[in-house]
Amino acid sequence: DSFDILGDGVKELLVGRDDGMIEIYNFESADDPVLRHDYALSESIASIQGGCVGKDGYDEILAATYSGWLTGLTTEPVHREGGSGEELKLSQEMQSKISSLRNELEQLQIKVLQEQDKYQQSSQSSTALSSVPAFSVNDKFTLNKDDASYSLILEVQTAIDNVLVQSDVPLDLLDVDKNSAVVSFSSCDSE
Repeated sequence: DSFDILGDGVKELLVGRDDGMIEIYNFESADDPVLRHDYALSESIASIQGGCVGKDGYDEILAATYSGWLTGLTTEPVHREGGSGEELKLSQEMQSKISSLRNELEQLQIKVLQEQDKYQQSSQSSTALSSVPAFSVNDKFTLNKDDASYSLILEVQTAIDNVLVQSDVPLDLLDVDKNSAVVSFSSCDSE
């Protein structure tokens, strides 16, 4: 997308990448765009848009990820500073809103626990049926020309517990910064 997120009167280029990077490029000169800001998400970005969404006067970047999460980056200051010895006072309306949100959160947590108990009881009965849920897999296998390696990227809309890679030829697995996996090797049995 192109949007003036920096507020300088010139639109910046907003880029959402498959590797989860959000980048903001500025055109300061006529040559090449300059990377001004970047932010890393943990999954690929399906769509990106700039605009004023949450609060008037503060522009935002909204990114939709592969699994359906909507993430927003705002220009609104996160921290407010008070004078020396001043305490931040919340209005009565804000305090009641916080209180109602806490109550709603507690009710949702209780409901989740009840549903988990129901599932446990039904799965242990003699008439229980088990099925594997259907989900789509977003996979990419691309060549990295810089170091002559291949990148295997797997995304699903649920947690990935294990990935098994089997090969007839020897493989070297390279670690990358965004990888949180624990790698385990086992040699092939020749039979």
